[in-house]
Amino acid sequence: MILIISCSHHPDSRSRVLAHAAKEALLAAGEKVDFFDLREVDLPLCDGHSTYEHPSVIEAQERVKKAKGILLAVPIYNYAVNAVTKNFIEHSGKSFQGKPVGLLAAAGGKGSYMALLPFAGSLMIDFHCYVLPQFVYATSDQMNETAVTDAELQERIDKLAADISWLAEAVERK
Repeated sequence: MILIISCSHHPDSRSRVLAHAAKEALLAAGEKVDFFDLREVDLPLCDGHSTYEHPSVIEAQERVKKAKGILLAVPIYNYAVNAVTKNFIEHSGKSFQGKPVGLLAAAGGKGSYMALLPFAGSLMIDFHCYVLPQFVYATSDQMNETAVTDAELQERIDKLAADISWLAEAVERK
């Protein structure tokens, strides 16, 4: 099962549009999917200690642990992944240990395309994740409020979905 995590609280999130497009690509390929929308979870701010027993934190950790692969759909704010994503990782990062991870990012413009590199590095170094080297980075002109409108972007999403399935199977077999 591939876990897709939509990491935006914005009601009209473009990264959520990417997450749903990835979900459809995975389902069309016959993959089982768990869609985890962080907008629907009462995840407390991580304080490094007392919040770890919170029911939402435990649920987040369990969903990550059960996944054979993970796709994170993140918005880019101020040239970095958003605080919601970082908070989620602070709470559940150890559950990512050794998991294949793919990244989809939505940004307002083309200038933040390198914003995923420090985040990917952290996943690899801190949690020994297998991060797919090809990210999906999209700008607002490639989609509308509900769907991807750019054929090349959809091809990249389909490829990322196929790659996470393949890598998850390979890691699971080893």
